[in-house]
Amino acid sequence: MNRVISYVFVGLIALWVFSSTLFVVDQRQFAIVFALGEVKQVIKDPGLHFKLPPPFQNVLFLDKRILTLDTPDADRFITAEKKNILVDAFVKWRIIDPRLYFISFGGDERRLQDRMSQIVKAALNEEITKRTVREVISGERGKVMEAIQKKVGNEAKEIGIEVVDVRLKRVDYVEQINNSVYDRMKSERARVANQLRSTGAAESEKIRADADRQRTVLLAEAYRDAENIKGAGDAKASQIYAQAFGKSPEFYKFYRSLEAYRASFKNRSDVMIVDPGSEFFKYFKNSGNANFIGKK
Repeated sequence: MNRVISYVFVGLIALWVFSSTLFVVDQRQFAIVFALGEVKQVIKDPGLHFKLPPPFQNVLFLDKRILTLDTPDADRFITAEKKNILVDAFVKWRIIDPRLYFISFGGDERRLQDRMSQIVKAALNEEITKRTVREVISGERGKVMEAIQKKVGNEAKEIGIEVVDVRLKRVDYVEQINNSVYDRMKSERARVANQLRSTGAAESEKIRADADRQRTVLLAEAYRDAENIKGAGDAKASQIYAQAFGKSPEFYKFYRSLEAYRASFKNRSDVMIVDPGSEFFKYFKNSGNANFIGKK
């Protein structure tokens, strides 16, 4: 019985030792086999692989995917015009030489991030100090990122990694400069608004004056045309009257007398003191004679 237990125990130990010699490399990983801190083998192909059991050999797995280095806080830089700006950037990188990467950082990704942050910050400082704020923000932003990627990429190759991309997420003034910029923008907008208001008021007065002038001209022309038409009408009427009354002068006298009577006796309260034998009452006296109009 004791012998069976011993066999089982030995078998379990052998199984454990054998299983410790096997390891699987995922397609998203590199595997580094090292012994006592010395790199023995770098495995880049996925699959099942063998090694000596610990402590003779150990395996370290490294991620071969594209990773992101993103600084939590924006860094302050000084532009060519001596203005402070805050720049927030991120870097896309991946391991291309696992052996060199392991030798440089011992597989510690935090050390790599610290080192990369220093490299990116130095490259940013070198590029931003040569440009103005406008160039960094909009004018030459693409050139800034290309230059930084090139500088960072050259240094990154020395530690076994490749820089895929560098991007500036945010470029902004510091708070004190922001306030002064906003105040300046506000005053500039107010100046433009006042200028537009004054220009609008001047144009309004100009349009109003032109409208008044046109109104005066139109009224004057209308009055002139009306007087011309009225004068022509009066002349035509006078001509017709003259032609009509010229045929019967006595009728004209009779018509004029009727107009005089109508104007004189317009109201019942009107009183006239006139000699009944005067010429004014000539047609009153002859009102019973039907042929009075033809008499002289």
